[in-house]
Amino acid sequence: MKITIVSVGKLKEKYLKQGIAEYMKRLSAYAKVDVVEVADEKAPENMSEAEMEDVKRKEGERILSHIGQDTYVITLEIGGKMISSEQLADKMDQLATYGKSKVAFVIGGSLGISEDVQKRSDYALSFSKMTFPHQLMRLVLLEQVYRGFRIIRGEPYHK
Repeated sequence: MKITIVSVGKLKEKYLKQGIAEYMKRLSAYAKVDVVEVADEKAPENMSEAEMEDVKRKEGERILSHIGQDTYVITLEIGGKMISSEQLADKMDQLATYGKSKVAFVIGGSLGISEDVQKRSDYALSFSKMTFPHQLMRLVLLEQVYRGFRIIRGEPYHK
């Protein structure tokens, strides 16, 4: 399976970079995983609704430019479906079993994802009703994908 994580914004915090590097190393035994960072759109502090939509649209165009036609897209959205780690593992296993060998997880910017990215999404996933920094979600997502592979293979994992 080839997994691409498309994320808006650069990672700055050293502790997040270290955690991500650790999970990327662990995941290399299970799948080819790439992280693609797309630039976040510079935006003023107080924006109108139209300006916010414009920012999301521009970021969305950058995101979509990294997603192939034959890729199954899972967007991380507050309004997405909340599932357990075991259910995510089952989803990943089903995708691999039924020939969806290219999967992209999309993490939007601070304003979320554009309508065009939502339309391209095959599955909207939510980790919580709470809002998390998109940089932190990259680490959380990698940990859950790693956990998913461990579950699929029947290997021990922390419950």
